[in-house]
Amino acid sequence: MPQVSAAGRRLECAWIEGAAASAALPTLVFLHEGLGSIRQWREFPQEVARATGCRALVYDRYGYGKSEVLGEARVGVEFMHDGALNELPELLENLNIDNPVLIGHSDGASIALIHAGTYQVRGVVVMAPHVFIEDICVDSIQKATDQFQTSDLADRLSKYHRNARKTFHLWADAWLDPEFRKWNIEEYLPRIKCPVLAIQGEDDEYGTMAQLDAIAAQVGGSCELLKLPHCGHSPHKDQTEKVLHSLAGFIKKILGTNP
Repeated sequence: MPQVSAAGRRLECAWIEGAAASAALPTLVFLHEGLGSIRQWREFPQEVARATGCRALVYDRYGYGKSEVLGEARVGVEFMHDGALNELPELLENLNIDNPVLIGHSDGASIALIHAGTYQVRGVVVMAPHVFIEDICVDSIQKATDQFQTSDLADRLSKYHRNARKTFHLWADAWLDPEFRKWNIEEYLPRIKCPVLAIQGEDDEYGTMAQLDAIAAQVGGSCELLKLPHCGHSPHKDQTEKVLHSLAGFIKKILGTNP
C-alpha cells in the first residue's frame, strides 16, 4: 500500500475509487478506532464508496497498523488532539484533499469532531464517539488491559499492527492516565457548522447515549442521531445494513443541499 508523510511520520493509506468518478463529489476519509487499522475496517469503506459513488481514503494513524511504529515511550493525553490538529491536516494537504466528509469510529470519531471544529469539512459521521470521559469507558479499557496481559490478544492484534504491544499501550496507557479524566472536547462542538450524523449502539461497552445527546445539543450545524438497539461499540460491524443505509442517505442529502 502507498504511504504518505504527515506530521513527520510515514503513514500507510489506501484509496478506494467510487463508482461516480466526479471531482464534484467529496472524498470520504475514514478514521479508525483506538486499536484499529485499515484492515480492521474490513469491507465497510468499500461498501460506503459503492453506495455513495464517492472516492474514499483509509489510513493508519501514527503508531497503528502498518504506519510508522510509535517511537516515544508513550503518547500524552492530548494524542487525539495531535491526530486531529497536526497529523490529519497535513495528510489532507499532502494528498490534495479539500473539504472532505470525515467518517470516524470511537477515538477516530473524536478526532473527526476536533478537526471539524477547527477546519472546514463537508460533513461528519461519527460512530461511538467520545466527547467526555465516562466511567464505563475507563472500566472497559482496564478490563481490556487485564485481558491483554493474560490472553492471546497481542497475537491477534499482531495480524494488523507492526508492533501490537506498542499499539495497545499507546491507546490504553493514555486512556488510563489519571490526567485523562479531565479530557473533554465539548468546546469544539459549537464550532462545527457542517451536517453531523452521530451513531451509537445501546449496548456500547465504552460509552452511553449521553455522548450522542451532548453532540446533538451543542453542534453548530444540523445533527442526525441513529441510536441502535442490540448493538455494541462497533455499529458498522454489528448493524452494517442500518448504518450503511443511514450513512449513504446522509451523504446524499449533503450533496443535494450543498451541490
